Amino acid sequence: MIRALHRWVGLPALVLVTLLAVSGAALSIFPAAERISAPQAEQAMSVADLAARIKAAFPGVEQIRRSPSGRITAYWFDGGKPASAVVDPATGAATAPADPNPLQRWLTNLHRSLFLDDAGRIAMAAGAAAMLALAVSGSMLVARRAGGWRRWFAPLRGPLAGRVHVELARVAVPGLLLSAATALWMTASTFGLLPDKAAVPELPAASGTIGARLTSMPLLVATPVSSLRELSFPSLEDATDVFTLKTNAGAGYLDQGTGATLGWSGLSGWARVSETIYMLHTGQGAALLGLLLGLSALAVPVMGATGLLIWLANLKGRPTIRDNAAPGRAETVILVGSEGGSTWGFAGTLHAALTRAGQRVHTMPMSAFDPGRFSGARRYLVLAATYGNGDPPASAKGFLDRVAALSTAPEARLAVLGFGDRSFPAFCAYAKAVADAAQDKDWPLLLPFETVDRQSPQEFTRWGHALGAALGVELELDHQPVRPETKALVLVSRRDHGHEVQAPTAILRFALPRPSAWQRLTRRGFAGFEAGDLLGIVPEGSPVPRFYSLASGNRDGFVEIVVRRHPGGICSGELMALEPGGTVAGFIRRNPTFHVARDSAPLILIGAGTGIGPLAGFIRANTARRPIHLFFGMRLPGSDFLYREELEAWAAAGRLSSLSTAVSRGARPRYVQDALAAEQLEVVRAIRKGARVMVCGGRQMAAGVAETMARMLEPLGLSLAVLKAQGRYVEDVY
Repeated sequence: MIRALHRWVGLPALVLVTLLAVSGAALSIFPAAERISAPQAEQAMSVADLAARIKAAFPGVEQIRRSPSGRITAYWFDGGKPASAVVDPATGAATAPADPNPLQRWLTNLHRSLFLDDAGRIAMAAGAAAMLALAVSGSMLVARRAGGWRRWFAPLRGPLAGRVHVELARVAVPGLLLSAATALWMTASTFGLLPDKAAVPELPAASGTIGARLTSMPLLVATPVSSLRELSFPSLEDATDVFTLKTNAGAGYLDQGTGATLGWSGLSGWARVSETIYMLHTGQGAALLGLLLGLSALAVPVMGATGLLIWLANLKGRPTIRDNAAPGRAETVILVGSEGGSTWGFAGTLHAALTRAGQRVHTMPMSAFDPGRFSGARRYLVLAATYGNGDPPASAKGFLDRVAALSTAPEARLAVLGFGDRSFPAFCAYAKAVADAAQDKDWPLLLPFETVDRQSPQEFTRWGHALGAALGVELELDHQPVRPETKALVLVSRRDHGHEVQAPTAILRFALPRPSAWQRLTRRGFAGFEAGDLLGIVPEGSPVPRFYSLASGNRDGFVEIVVRRHPGGICSGELMALEPGGTVAGFIRRNPTFHVARDSAPLILIGAGTGIGPLAGFIRANTARRPIHLFFGMRLPGSDFLYREELEAWAAAGRLSSLSTAVSRGARPRYVQDALAAEQLEVVRAIRKGARVMVCGGRQMAAGVAETMARMLEPLGLSLAVLKAQGRYVEDVY
C-alpha cells in the first residue's frame, strides 16, 4: 500500500513537484546573496540612532525597513515620485538602489502561483501536499529497504537508478518534509484559514504637537536595530499623525511631539509560529538553512527521473498480480523474497492457483511484513530466494528483524519455500534462516520447510500438491519459468587449458552485443556491466539460466568468462563445444557485492581454477594502479595457468603488484591457502592498511582460505566476521 501510494502520487505530480522544487532551490540563493552584500548594523545600535542618521541623510524619509538578512532600506518621495535606496546603517547614506530583482520576482510568482493568482496558489499547494506524501511514504520505503529505521544508512545494492534514488532520499527527505509542511501552512495562512494575523494596538489621541527628537524617544532608544522590521514616519503637516514601529516582538505607536509610546501590542502565539515557519520555508533570516533546503530540493528532479526508471524497470521485472485481495480481507498471505524477479513469477503462479481455488489471497514483498495489517489471515506462505552467502534478497530486507521484534508469533500457520541452486554452498540459506527464526518464535507450521532447486517446475508442483492437501483443496501449480530476455553472444576467440589434468577449461571471449536504447538509458544489461557481475547463459531447450562470473567490463569492449566442463553439465558442455562464430543466448545480472570499491585501498585477490575470471577482470581494470596482490591456485603451470601472459603484462604495467601461485600437483604440492600463509606478514600489513580481501572459486578452496585467514587475523584482534561486516572480506563461491 505504501509503495502504491508513493508511486501513484509521484507519477501524476512529477512535473508539478519538480517545478516547485527547482524554483524553490533557485529562490534559496537570494537570501544568502542579500545577507552577504547588505551592510550590517552594529550589534549595539538602536533604532533611534539609525533613524536619526537616515533622517539626516534623507530629510523626507517616510519609512525604514529592515529585512531578515539585515539589509536596511529607506523610502521617500522625490519630486512627487517614490524613491528608495539600500542604506549603510553606519552613516545613513545610500549604498545601492533598492529596486526589486526582476528574476527573483519572476521566480517568486512562478513558485507561489504559476502566475495564476489564487488558482495557481491552490495548484502549487497541491504540489506541496504531493511532496509531503512522497517524503513520508518515501521515508517508510527507505527504512523498509534498509532493514529498519536504525539501519537508515545501511549499504545498498542493486541497479544504479535504485541506489541513486534511495541515497538521495536518505539525505534530502528531512528538508523536503520541512519545505512541504511549511508551504502548506503558508498557503493556509494566505487564504485566511489560520488565526495568525498580527494584532494592531488601539491608538489613543496624540498630543497634537510635533518636533520630538528621535534620539529622545524611549521606545526607539530601547529597541535594537537587530529587532527592527519597519519604522514609518508621521506627516509633519498633520500633528495628529504618529510614528509606527514594528519589531520582532510586536508593534506600537509613538507620539511625534512628545516621543511617548501611545500603544503597544505583542505578537500572538499564532503569529510567532507563522513567522517562524515563513523563515524556515524561505530562508529569510536563516540563509544557511535556506541553502540546505535548496540543495534538498535539487534532489527532487533526480529522484523523479530515477523513480520513473525504477517504475519502468519494475513493469518489466515483476509480474502483475491480478485479484490481489485487500490486506484486511486476505485469508492467505504470500510473502516474496526475490532478487532478480524469478521468485515473483512463482508467487504469481501460486497466487492465481489459490484464487481459482476460492481463496482470498494477498501477495506482497517480505520487507513489508506486518501481521497487524492481516487481521483475517489464516496462513502465511513465504517464497524466499537467497542472495550471495545467505543474505536476504532485495525484497526481503528487514524481514528477520521484524520477526524477531514480534512479542508472539501470529496464530496464522506458516509454510516456507526456498529457491536456490544446489551447486552453490549457501543453497537456500536465507530461506532456512527464515524457517529457523519462525521455529524460535514457536510459529505454528502449515508445512515443513522445503526447497526448489534451479527453478524446477516439477519440485514446485510437488510442493503445491502438499500445500493443497494441507488446505483440503485441489491445487495444481503449473509454473512455466519465464525465459529471461537475452542477447545472442557471438564467440570471437577461445583459449583452451586443462586437458593434461583432465579438467578441460576455456577462456571464452564474446563480442559485446549492441545494447538496447533502454539499457543505454538505464546503464543496465550489456550497457553497464563490470568484472564480478554475472553472465547468465540460457542453454538450448532449457528456460533456466546458468551463471558465470564476468572477467571483463563493458568498457573493455568484450564479454569474457572462464568455463570448466562439468560431467553431465548441460550449459558447460554447450559452451565448451562452441567454436568462434558460434552463438549462445545470454544476459547480464548485476552482482554488486563482488565489485571493486571506488577507492585506493589495497586489494588481496584469492582464487583457484576458474575463480581467476573476475579477479583477472579487476586487475585489467586497475588503470589507477592501486596495490593488488594476487594469490592463484592451479594444478600444473603448463596446463592450467590461466591468464599467464596477461598477468605478466599487467605486472609490468603496474596494474598487478605481486603474484603468488600455488601448484596442487607435482613434486611439492601446495594449495592457495598455503601460499597465503607463506606471505602472512605482507598480507597482515596490507590488511592493517585497509586492504579488501576478495575470494573467488570452489567452496572447498574458500573454506580453506577462510580458516587460514582467521588464524592470521586473530593476533590483530580481528575476525572474518568483522571484516565481512565492514565489507572488507567478500566471496564469490560456487
